[in-house]
Amino acid sequence: MDKHHDRQHELSADLIELTHRWENTALAAWSASLEEAVAEGLSLERYGDLPRWREALAALPPLTPDAITLNKAAVGCTGSANESEQQRLKDALKGLHPWRKGPFDLFGVPIDTEWRSDWKWERLLPGLRPLAGKRVLDVGCGSGYHCWRMLGAGAAEVIGIDPTPLFVLQFKALQRYLNAPNIFVLPLGIEHLPPGLKAFDAVFSMGILYHRRSPFDHLIALRDALCAGGQLILETLIVDGDQNTVFTPPGRYARMGNVWCLPSVAALLTWLKKTGFRQAELIDCTTTSIDEQRSTEWMTFHSLAQFLDPANPDLTVEGHPAPKRAIITAEAP
Repeated sequence: MDKHHDRQHELSADLIELTHRWENTALAAWSASLEEAVAEGLSLERYGDLPRWREALAALPPLTPDAITLNKAAVGCTGSANESEQQRLKDALKGLHPWRKGPFDLFGVPIDTEWRSDWKWERLLPGLRPLAGKRVLDVGCGSGYHCWRMLGAGAAEVIGIDPTPLFVLQFKALQRYLNAPNIFVLPLGIEHLPPGLKAFDAVFSMGILYHRRSPFDHLIALRDALCAGGQLILETLIVDGDQNTVFTPPGRYARMGNVWCLPSVAALLTWLKKTGFRQAELIDCTTTSIDEQRSTEWMTFHSLAQFLDPANPDLTVEGHPAPKRAIITAEAP
């Protein structure tokens, strides 16, 4: 198969499968617009590194797993792989650097990602309704780590969306071996969802709200993706304060230039009520540690340790409060 054919058909099997799965459902209208949106999301004009990432994906060795693991910290599989095959696998996976969310382990090759995303999963579990038999959407899913955990929790179908094609190809690398028929990661943003879809039993938005220029529009889009009574799981950066406290960084925040506003928990609960959600509840509030977010051989760029004031880890390098994250659940009307 030539490279042009690869580009044209990289996710075509997924699109055909989704069109079939969603026929005569509330998602049928979305499937009709997916092909054009996915093609745009994998555009060479926008992402010049795509050929290199595709070469890494094509270099994955043909290995067959003995067992799949979705319910442990490191999502992955076990199976027979000799030292040479393990090295080929590691080299190919390293070609998809940086790996942000995880961890994973494939055939004895551990992928020690920047984030210990399993810690976040454990923190949200006390507030999560049973996912057995449910259709789930994960907005801004990265390489799909939490999508796999949702599938392991019994979800009938998991759709992850993330506009970064590297993360989509990382997911495809995992899917090459885990080979699950009811999990998909698409190169899309939430703006690609048709308005008023109301098709998902649970919607996750984790680490996204503070990147949106309009947090209210984001909350409304999440609400409108949910079935009546469906559950929102929202995780975001917050600051201490009362219901009137919202911090808008004047410049960068923890070296991120795309952080628009950080509410207090009380303000966020008010936002959820104002946008129509019911039964909003704080599940967890945790200051991010350099053990949870850090540089590794799988993500060699700067990470949280370099984003904090070296003289006072309670502050970012800009002098703002250090990152603290809250998990809140709510119910769609």
